[in-house]
Amino acid sequence: MWYRVCKSFEIESGHMLSKHPGRCRHPHGHTRRIEVVVARRRLDERDMVCDFKALRLALEDYLDALDHALLVNSDDPALPGLRDAAGGRIVAFEREDPTTEAIARRIYEHLRAQVEAGSAYADAEGHRYALPRDLVVERVRVWETSSSWAEYGIEPGGS
Repeated sequence: MWYRVCKSFEIESGHMLSKHPGRCRHPHGHTRRIEVVVARRRLDERDMVCDFKALRLALEDYLDALDHALLVNSDDPALPGLRDAAGGRIVAFEREDPTTEAIARRIYEHLRAQVEAGSAYADAEGHRYALPRDLVVERVRVWETSSSWAEYGIEPGGS
């Protein structure tokens, strides 16, 4: 049996999908809700899967880079002009469109790398929060609209 917890975040971001045949080729934005689900077979010494604050600290800088930024395919010919216009809030996805699926995968990979490294963080009061090495990042779900989401993660029962 597994214990699971979910931590949600919200960011604002725009993107352009250069491979899309319709309006999504043009800059447009979304309020994105991000759900991160992690699991463990046992609880820690504080009877938790993982402290929610550890998850927030593990993701805050990564998500801040995406917040109020324009996400663009690095191959998009409009990218150089956009860099000047966006005041540095451009995130180029290397040779892929910044679809909601790609965003979910990138967040998943970032968090999984933090877990594998056994990363620990300190908050403003100096309290220490760590990601347990046996924590399983099951999935990251990114909502693009109130009715549409994409998810990346392990197969149920897999790793």
